[in-house]
Amino acid sequence: MNFTYPRTIDNGHGEEITFERFIPDENGGKVEGLSRVHPGAGPPMHVHFLQDECLTIVEGKMGTQVEGEAPVFYGPGETAVFKRGVAHRFWNAGEEALVCKCWVAPAYNFEYFITEVFQSIKTNGGDKPSLFDGAYLLSRYKTEFDMMVIPNFVKKIIFPVAVLFGKLTGRYHKYAGAPTPMAKG
Repeated sequence: MNFTYPRTIDNGHGEEITFERFIPDENGGKVEGLSRVHPGAGPPMHVHFLQDECLTIVEGKMGTQVEGEAPVFYGPGETAVFKRGVAHRFWNAGEEALVCKCWVAPAYNFEYFITEVFQSIKTNGGDKPSLFDGAYLLSRYKTEFDMMVIPNFVKKIIFPVAVLFGKLTGRYHKYAGAPTPMAKG
Protein backbone atom coordinates (compact mmCIF):
# COMPACT_ATOMS: atom_id res chain seq x y z
CA MET A 1 0.00 0.00 0.00
CA ASN A 2 1.20 3.48 -0.72
CA PHE A 3 0.40 5.87 2.09
CA THR A 4 1.16 9.58 2.29
CA TYR A 5 2.78 11.08 5.37
CA PRO A 6 2.07 12.41 7.86
CA ARG A 7 -1.22 10.53 8.19
CA THR A 8 -3.37 10.26 11.34
CA ILE A 9 -5.77 7.51 12.30
CA ASP A 10 -8.17 7.64 15.26
CA ASN A 11 -10.21 4.77 16.66
CA GLY A 12 -12.81 7.06 18.28
CA HIS A 13 -12.13 5.33 21.58
CA GLY A 14 -9.13 7.24 22.92
CA GLU A 15 -6.28 6.16 20.65
CA GLU A 16 -4.69 8.10 17.81
CA ILE A 17 -1.60 7.34 15.74
CA THR A 18 0.11 9.78 13.40
CA PHE A 19 2.28 7.86 10.96
CA GLU A 20 5.16 10.22 10.22
CA ARG A 21 7.21 8.19 7.78
CA PHE A 22 8.01 4.81 6.33
CA ILE A 23 11.67 3.88 5.94
CA PRO A 24 11.98 1.15 3.32
CA ASP A 25 14.64 -1.55 3.56
CA GLU A 26 15.18 -5.11 2.40
CA ASN A 27 13.67 -6.47 5.64
CA GLY A 28 10.14 -5.06 5.36
CA GLY A 29 10.81 -1.45 6.33
CA LYS A 30 10.12 0.53 9.45
CA VAL A 31 7.16 2.80 10.16
CA GLU A 32 7.63 5.66 12.63
CA GLY A 33 5.02 7.81 14.25
CA LEU A 34 3.49 9.46 17.26
CA SER A 35 0.85 7.78 19.43
CA ARG A 36 -1.64 9.66 21.59
CA VAL A 37 -3.68 7.75 24.15
CA HIS A 38 -6.40 9.15 26.45
CA PRO A 39 -6.36 8.26 30.16
CA GLY A 40 -7.33 4.62 30.68
CA ALA A 41 -7.25 3.80 26.96
CA GLY A 42 -4.90 1.47 25.12
CA PRO A 43 -4.97 -1.75 23.12
CA PRO A 44 -5.86 -5.05 24.78
CA MET A 45 -3.39 -7.93 25.06
CA HIS A 46 -2.12 -8.64 21.54
CA VAL A 47 0.88 -10.01 19.69
CA HIS A 48 2.82 -9.08 16.56
CA PHE A 49 4.35 -12.34 15.35
CA LEU A 50 6.71 -10.68 12.88
CA GLN A 51 7.20 -7.13 14.16
CA ASP A 52 9.07 -5.47 17.01
CA GLU A 53 7.34 -2.45 18.57
CA CYS A 54 8.95 0.44 20.43
CA LEU A 55 7.29 3.24 22.44
CA THR A 56 9.26 6.15 23.93
CA ILE A 57 7.22 8.32 26.27
CA VAL A 58 7.18 12.03 25.44
CA GLU A 59 4.42 13.02 27.89
CA GLY A 60 2.38 11.14 30.47
CA LYS A 61 2.59 7.78 32.18
CA MET A 62 2.34 4.44 30.39
CA GLY A 63 1.52 1.08 31.91
CA THR A 64 2.64 -2.04 30.06
CA GLN A 65 2.20 -5.72 30.62
CA VAL A 66 3.72 -8.75 28.97
CA GLU A 67 1.40 -11.75 29.14
CA GLY A 68 1.92 -13.63 32.40
CA GLU A 69 4.00 -10.87 34.01
CA ALA A 70 3.28 -8.00 36.39
CA PRO A 71 2.59 -4.51 34.97
CA VAL A 72 5.52 -2.12 34.46
CA PHE A 73 5.20 1.67 34.33
CA TYR A 74 7.14 4.22 32.27
CA GLY A 75 7.45 8.00 32.33
CA PRO A 76 8.82 10.70 29.99
CA GLY A 77 12.09 9.76 28.32
CA GLU A 78 11.70 6.05 29.06
CA THR A 79 11.30 3.40 26.38
CA ALA A 80 9.39 0.12 26.22
CA VAL A 81 10.29 -2.41 23.52
CA PHE A 82 8.09 -5.39 22.70
CA LYS A 83 9.86 -8.08 20.70
CA ARG A 84 8.05 -9.98 17.98
CA GLY A 85 6.11 -12.95 19.25
CA VAL A 86 5.67 -11.53 22.78
CA ALA A 87 2.03 -10.91 23.79
CA HIS A 88 1.68 -7.50 25.40
CA ARG A 89 -0.56 -4.54 26.06
CA PHE A 90 -0.08 -0.92 27.03
CA TRP A 91 -2.33 1.83 28.35
CA ASN A 92 -2.36 5.38 29.57
CA ALA A 93 -1.79 4.96 33.31
CA GLY A 94 -1.96 8.67 34.05
CA GLU A 95 -4.49 11.48 34.29
CA GLU A 96 -3.24 13.40 31.24
CA ALA A 97 -2.76 12.41 27.60
CA LEU A 98 -0.04 9.85 26.94
CA VAL A 99 2.15 10.83 23.99
CA CYS A 100 4.76 8.39 22.66
CA LYS A 101 7.17 8.30 19.78
CA CYS A 102 6.79 4.87 18.26
CA TRP A 103 8.07 2.57 15.58
CA VAL A 104 7.27 -0.89 14.28
CA ALA A 105 9.79 -2.95 12.30
CA PRO A 106 9.69 -4.73 10.04
CA ALA A 107 6.48 -2.93 9.22
CA TYR A 108 5.08 -5.41 6.70
CA ASN A 109 1.26 -5.04 6.99
CA PHE A 110 1.13 -3.29 10.38
CA GLU A 111 0.09 0.10 9.02
CA TYR A 112 -2.66 -1.37 6.84
CA PHE A 113 -3.91 -3.70 9.57
CA ILE A 114 -4.05 -1.10 12.35
CA THR A 115 -5.65 1.46 10.01
CA GLU A 116 -8.47 -0.96 9.17
CA VAL A 117 -8.89 -2.02 12.82
CA PHE A 118 -9.10 1.63 13.97
CA GLN A 119 -11.61 2.45 11.20
CA SER A 120 -13.81 -0.48 12.18
CA ILE A 121 -13.69 0.43 15.87
CA LYS A 122 -14.67 4.01 15.04
CA THR A 123 -17.46 2.95 12.67
CA ASN A 124 -18.67 0.33 15.14
CA GLY A 125 -19.00 3.04 17.82
CA GLY A 126 -17.45 0.84 20.45
CA ASP A 127 -14.18 -0.32 21.83
CA LYS A 128 -13.67 -3.12 19.31
CA PRO A 129 -14.05 -3.76 15.58
CA SER A 130 -17.28 -5.18 14.21
CA LEU A 131 -17.53 -8.97 14.24
CA PHE A 132 -17.23 -9.14 10.44
CA ASP A 133 -14.23 -6.80 10.22
CA GLY A 134 -12.46 -8.38 13.19
CA ALA A 135 -13.06 -11.88 11.84
CA TYR A 136 -11.79 -10.95 8.39
CA LEU A 137 -8.70 -9.00 9.50
CA LEU A 138 -7.59 -11.44 12.20
CA SER A 139 -8.20 -14.42 9.92
CA ARG A 140 -6.43 -12.91 6.91
CA TYR A 141 -3.46 -11.62 8.91
CA LYS A 142 -3.24 -14.43 11.48
CA THR A 143 0.41 -15.00 10.58
CA GLU A 144 1.19 -11.43 11.69
CA PHE A 145 -1.23 -10.51 14.49
CA ASP A 146 -3.43 -11.99 17.18
CA MET A 147 -5.64 -10.68 19.97
CA MET A 148 -5.26 -12.66 23.17
CA VAL A 149 -8.58 -11.42 24.60
CA ILE A 150 -10.57 -13.28 21.95
CA PRO A 151 -11.28 -16.87 23.02
CA ASN A 152 -9.88 -19.61 20.77
CA PHE A 153 -13.40 -20.96 20.28
CA VAL A 154 -14.39 -17.65 18.68
CA LYS A 155 -11.30 -17.59 16.45
CA LYS A 156 -11.67 -21.22 15.35
CA ILE A 157 -15.48 -21.55 15.04
CA ILE A 158 -17.21 -18.16 14.98
CA PHE A 159 -14.68 -16.25 12.85
CA PRO A 160 -14.71 -18.72 9.92
CA VAL A 161 -18.52 -18.65 9.87
CA ALA A 162 -18.53 -14.84 10.04
CA VAL A 163 -15.96 -14.60 7.22
CA LEU A 164 -17.97 -16.99 5.04
CA PHE A 165 -21.19 -15.06 5.70
CA GLY A 166 -19.35 -11.77 5.12
CA LYS A 167 -18.07 -12.98 1.75
CA LEU A 168 -21.50 -14.29 0.73
CA THR A 169 -23.17 -10.99 1.61
CA GLY A 170 -20.52 -8.77 -0.01
CA ARG A 171 -19.31 -7.14 3.20
CA TYR A 172 -15.65 -7.36 2.22
CA HIS A 173 -15.56 -5.32 -0.99
CA LYS A 174 -13.84 -2.60 1.03
CA TYR A 175 -10.87 -4.97 1.46
CA ALA A 176 -10.30 -5.38 -2.27
CA GLY A 177 -6.62 -4.72 -2.83
CA ALA A 178 -5.67 -5.62 0.74
CA PRO A 179 -1.97 -6.51 0.94
CA THR A 180 -0.92 -10.14 0.97
CA PRO A 181 -0.33 -11.55 4.45
CA MET A 182 3.28 -12.27 5.38
CA ALA A 183 4.26 -15.82 6.30
CA LYS A 184 5.68 -16.54 9.73
CA GLY A 185 9.46 -16.83 9.56
